[in-house]
Amino acid sequence: MRPLLAAALGLAAARLFAADDPGPVTPWASSSPPSVPSTPELARAAFQRFQSLEGAWEGRSTKGWVESLRYQSIAAGSTVLETSLDAHPGEAMATAFYLDGDRLLLTHYCVAKNQPRLEATAFADGGRTVVFTFQDGGNIPTRDRGHMDRAVFTFETDGRVRSQWTWYQDGKERWLEEIVQTRKP
Repeated sequence: MRPLLAAALGLAAARLFAADDPGPVTPWASSSPPSVPSTPELARAAFQRFQSLEGAWEGRSTKGWVESLRYQSIAAGSTVLETSLDAHPGEAMATAFYLDGDRLLLTHYCVAKNQPRLEATAFADGGRTVVFTFQDGGNIPTRDRGHMDRAVFTFETDGRVRSQWTWYQDGKERWLEEIVQTRKP
């Protein structure tokens, strides 16, 4: 019974991420300002921006759902933990942002039961836009196993952040969604 249940859950996750899939990803460069490669200074400044998000937020997705978010500095300020409730009914997810030497990384603990690790590889808008790209991850034996593959965070104002996420599976990157986050009073 357990293998059958696991297969059913895997199929449900695949359907969840494929639902309303508009097709291949539009190149980020076409909708983003010119970017520059990561530097230690840009990575540290972006980490400080993530630290400034401490508190309660609301996220609204282009897929129509609303989530409650909380940003919290943990581990003596070395990690910013974002927790997400209700993006997927009855599920919680988390994303950890942290510096590894001169690199800014994130690990996303996903409802797809994997943990992709992405690195900040490019910055735009004077560092207000951060582009994260896939490096590796837990429970992702090959790159073709479905996972979050790219994330772009844009710090629009002190109380508004926009993130765009893509899903990669079977040799294709697909646009998944855009989430607008606003700070709760």
